[in-house]
Amino acid sequence: MCLGIPMRLISITGDRGIAELGGMKKEIGLHLLPDIELGNYVIVHAGFAIQKLDEKLAKEILDSLKEL
Repeated sequence: MCLGIPMRLISITGDRGIAELGGMKKEIGLHLLPDIELGNYVIVHAGFAIQKLDEKLAKEILDSLKEL
């Protein structure tokens, strides 16, 4: 089973970006989300942003993961 993690996009350079979660930063591909903007929350799976999330939903998911 694979898990996609919500992360906040803090940098964009072409079709690559830097996403952050809890101080950890990861370079990710943005190929699947051409309309993404800085500050958006995205689901990151296998090094790619695969879905855009609103901030409220992203925080609910992260809170649920912390409980685990």
